Amino acid sequence: MTVAAVRLEQVMKHYRRGSETVEVLQQLDVEIAAGEFIAIMGPSGSGKTTLLNLIGGLDRPDEGTVTVAGQRVDTMTDRELTRWRSGHVGFVFQLYNLMPKLTAEANVELPLMLTRMGARQRAGHVATALTVVGLSDRAKHRPTELSGGQQQRVAVARALVGDPALLLADEPTGNLDSSATEDVLQLFNELHEQGRTVVLITHEAEVASRAARIIRIRDGEIASDGRGGPGARAGAHGGVR
Repeated sequence: MTVAAVRLEQVMKHYRRGSETVEVLQQLDVEIAAGEFIAIMGPSGSGKTTLLNLIGGLDRPDEGTVTVAGQRVDTMTDRELTRWRSGHVGFVFQLYNLMPKLTAEANVELPLMLTRMGARQRAGHVATALTVVGLSDRAKHRPTELSGGQQQRVAVARALVGDPALLLADEPTGNLDSSATEDVLQLFNELHEQGRTVVLITHEAEVASRAARIIRIRDGEIASDGRGGPGARAGAHGGVR
């Protein structure tokens, strides 16, 4: 498994809104050690989703550098980014983004269609990912036949199917009830314990407390960076310089 370590140096990002320039991130310095479980919190518009998108190569900084697993993500071409993401990063979003007409296993297989894997190898990866999230018995079910929590676990399996070292999750429990939220958070904890780096965006303090480290963002800057809740385990710790 590729080691994931993240470093953002002097990152700035802005967007145009008509004639107005909106500064989203301002000279941000963030360092995340491999194997950390981090929660990012902040009010709407604070820049937390933009930060996550920069780490995952879904967006580019206007200034500064973004390095993930020793590679400069901000200088890659779109084609290089597509290839890089398929082998290094898994994404989980608040909306499950599952294809309604496809079965769970077909949804999980989608990222592998961008690789050179053969059908048999893809099937093996899909089966493993669904087993990891506890849904091997739902492989042939379509999203409408699954609960919200099960759909999110399919989304997690899709994020894991390429065996990435870095898992990025944007409000993954936002649409779930308390029972399904607990199931998904336990799954993230297990993935972290397996050695993956997990970066999770959430508005909920209780969800954030499951992480070993919490970064709070306000107005595009780091407001605080410290330890998570009582469930946080000791280990490597990056920082904001």
